[in-house]
Amino acid sequence: MASAERIIGSFQKQLQSRRGFLNAFGVGSLGLTVPQFLWQTQAMANSGQAKRDVNCIFIWTQGGTSHHDTLDPKPRASEGVRGPLAAINTAVPGVQFTEICPRLAKELGRFSLMRSWNPKNAGHGAADQWCMSGRPHSPTVAYPCVGSVISHEKGFKSPLPPFIQLGNHVDRTFQGGTPGILGLEHGPFEIHAEANVDKFSVRDITPPLNIDLGRIDRRRDILAKLDQMQRRADTQPIAFDAMDEHYKTAFKMITAPETKRAFDIGSEDAALRDQYGRTSFGQRMLLARRLVESGVRFVTVSDPGWDHHTDCFNGIKTHRMPQVDQALPQLLIDLEQRGLLDTTLVVWMTDFGRTPKINPASGRDHWATAGFVVMAGAGVPGGLVIGETDADGGAPKSQEYFTENVVATMYHKLGLPLDLTVQASDGRPVRLIEGEPVREWI
Repeated sequence: MASAERIIGSFQKQLQSRRGFLNAFGVGSLGLTVPQFLWQTQAMANSGQAKRDVNCIFIWTQGGTSHHDTLDPKPRASEGVRGPLAAINTAVPGVQFTEICPRLAKELGRFSLMRSWNPKNAGHGAADQWCMSGRPHSPTVAYPCVGSVISHEKGFKSPLPPFIQLGNHVDRTFQGGTPGILGLEHGPFEIHAEANVDKFSVRDITPPLNIDLGRIDRRRDILAKLDQMQRRADTQPIAFDAMDEHYKTAFKMITAPETKRAFDIGSEDAALRDQYGRTSFGQRMLLARRLVESGVRFVTVSDPGWDHHTDCFNGIKTHRMPQVDQALPQLLIDLEQRGLLDTTLVVWMTDFGRTPKINPASGRDHWATAGFVVMAGAGVPGGLVIGETDADGGAPKSQEYFTENVVATMYHKLGLPLDLTVQASDGRPVRLIEGEPVREWI
């Protein structure tokens, strides 16, 4: 009987030979990374799953969005705290946002806002890990992000990957947004391509323009014949059978109608694309809706440039917030009109809050004890504002919640047990999340 080392060596040798073959025929990117990414395509069923199959769109504004200058203004504070942006009324009496959030203010009835989030952290990288997994960085256990847990526990719902990340704006310093102990096969399928174009193309999934599906089929047939030749000379038929399943899944993803429909963003009505905003962020949000509609279980939409240590007010007013203010309400409206809002959880998080006191460079620095979280869909009550911060926006004054509470809420809404325990590579049982959900959201 072949040893484990021989089987692993055979896998590696076959993967290398396939790489050379596919590259020689010009489809290295088409047939290579997808099978590696799909090394395991089946997930174990979980007894604690919700009755409804709920998906998630997780919005990550990387850098630390200022709560003072968006959704938690302090118009009565001193000039050095309140900043130059005026406060405006929202759809909920007594609640105000700043003037650069007019559409969010108008549509507050569609989402819930937590103003009493205590991040307990003011470091980049550490924030990505903590906010996306519900666990602070640990040198001994690499805790997986929620998207990877969903991939591991629920697996594929369509030929598309269960977990996709749009944009590459997640800090991996402390393994934020990664599968951790669950293994690379449950990591996000990252799409870095610009979505604000008419002819959107995704590396590794969208075939190159000069390769039609007929050519892909012919290359698949050639690959199958080579495999048959190698089978007769090899003694690990089980290994070949396993690899065949991975490649079948990869080809299915590439050729499936669902894949083409999901990424054909140019087929959307031009007026709807305008409503999302013809920006990178706006079109990623539209693409996220298309992906959920096509069977992706968890989509992370990442957006950079929120670390405003200098020129905070111009940067957030001119460049960053208008995109979110336009696209986020439109996403909620679009999901509702398509009957998807009840089964799609939408979460907006950022690294942490910003300092109450404006610094000499007209910016705000990192702040570890106050910030905001937005949640909508999947039964989250719209128009609800949870908690408040003190007069300067420096700390929660009531209904204080922490990151583990937010992520525990996501687990609950997505049908994941709060006591979910998996086995690490060394055999240790690891409980993935600690903390209770936010009461007001469930």
